[in-house]
Amino acid sequence: MDFLYDLFRTALGMSVMLAVCYAFSANRRAIDWKLVGIGVAMQFVLAVLILKVNGVSVIFDYIAAGFRKTLEFTAAGSEFLFGNIVNDLDSFGYIFAFQVLPTIVFFSALSAILYYLGILQKVVFGLAWLLSKGMGLSGPESLAAAANVFIGQTEAPLVVKPYLERMTRSELLCVMVGGMATIAGSVFVSYIGFLGGVDEASQQFFARHLLTASIISAPAAIVCAKMLLPEDRLELAEVTGSATDDPHEAKQPERDQRLEMAADDSNNLLDAISRGTGDGLRLAINVGAMLLVFTALIYMLNVFFVGGTDLANDLAVYLGLTDANWNAAIAASTDGRFEGFSFTYLLALVFAPVAWVIGVPLQDITVVGQLLGLKTVINEFVAYDTFRTVQASGATLDPKSVLIAAYALCGFANFASIGIQVGGISAIAPGQRKNLTELGMIALLGGTVACLMTGTVAGMFY
Repeated sequence: MDFLYDLFRTALGMSVMLAVCYAFSANRRAIDWKLVGIGVAMQFVLAVLILKVNGVSVIFDYIAAGFRKTLEFTAAGSEFLFGNIVNDLDSFGYIFAFQVLPTIVFFSALSAILYYLGILQKVVFGLAWLLSKGMGLSGPESLAAAANVFIGQTEAPLVVKPYLERMTRSELLCVMVGGMATIAGSVFVSYIGFLGGVDEASQQFFARHLLTASIISAPAAIVCAKMLLPEDRLELAEVTGSATDDPHEAKQPERDQRLEMAADDSNNLLDAISRGTGDGLRLAINVGAMLLVFTALIYMLNVFFVGGTDLANDLAVYLGLTDANWNAAIAASTDGRFEGFSFTYLLALVFAPVAWVIGVPLQDITVVGQLLGLKTVINEFVAYDTFRTVQASGATLDPKSVLIAAYALCGFANFASIGIQVGGISAIAPGQRKNLTELGMIALLGGTVACLMTGTVAGMFY
């Protein structure tokens, strides 16, 4: 009975997500429903293989353990620099700057080594080949979708740099949505660290599931992109040079099926390590500064909502936000998870229906809704950090809610990513800047829906 209910909730969630893409599609008649069906089926097949089939599951357990092991390697380097602050949690507590940010630097350097040696390209090629053959994508689309799984939205476009200027709008959106729906390997490892804490079993749990989430989000991203903006035959013909004025000579335009990645331009291994370290350091500083600012902004908004200053207090009293009975009712209805009306509670209310649709148990929809809201409005780092805080506070969440939240938050789909993609991709393909700015909000919608589809799939496999 529980399985049938889970199956119903999964079918409902997936149907709603596809309906959203259909509603916002630029050309509903041109949607390739075969591709949609294959993409959705591929999500489930990959999830079954990774989570349920023993042979494949064991392989991914080893891969997840390898990612987890990088935390130990990073800790050794961090301890050399910062001493006991890193390991003496009893005295110093959990310090984000020392526990998480060094992981980003180390893994960025490690990724640069793997790319220079050609190992990462082989992994990307394998997934790209699967997506290309299974879903009928062009070579550049497949490469970008696969690269997004491992190296993130800012680096993945570099893999297909030679093709970017000649991409159609549909292909470009596919690249953008893929970046929004997945995470970079460097931050992936840091999430394992602060979601799993110091417990190795917990680290392994989140490593395995976050790895699965990032992989199965790739076909979901393609489905969303191709529903929101199906390929235009005329544009494709113009781009590929097969356009003709004579309708009798018109032929099906041929898509570029090459799976050729841009080569690494490092001079040698040491140069690759140096570049990777520099890139990781810039990312770590950016993440730390971003979290500082947005955490402070959230606190400021919460203070404003509850009347923490004279001006805010007058406004809050006028709006009735400080009413003791109302706040007591909010605390009671959420089992004390929210003390009263606040900015985070407002996000929870807005996104709670979304949390229910993707399969979150009813008693947890406000908490998971809050996390989904923080991810979309701010970013997934703040959402995961709040997730960690909720777990550390002793709040009881259904294990299924924990799993769905971990999957649904696993992506870069937020407003800031629009600017990151427009700036990053237009720097290497300036001719696409107009298309990038026009497609930004659509890419955010597609990336968000793809992450929610992944969360929906996860709910079925708890």
